[in-house]
Amino acid sequence: MNIMPHEIALGDVYFPPLLLVGILAYVLTAVLTTIGTRLGWYKYVMAPAVVELSITIIFMGVIMQLISIL
Repeated sequence: MNIMPHEIALGDVYFPPLLLVGILAYVLTAVLTTIGTRLGWYKYVMAPAVVELSITIIFMGVIMQLISIL
């Protein structure tokens, strides 16, 4: 059963849930990449753009699973 909302209303503006999930996932990825850069983890990464895209997609999947639970 898919309980994911069809649209989310913020004021008088309707947003698709995937847009908000994507924005939240990108913000979380930016935070994680900033932490990884400051800790020096990114010197072990060969293609940082691919890693950032992959982490964003992983976060989107996890957030979408959490939305269907709530």
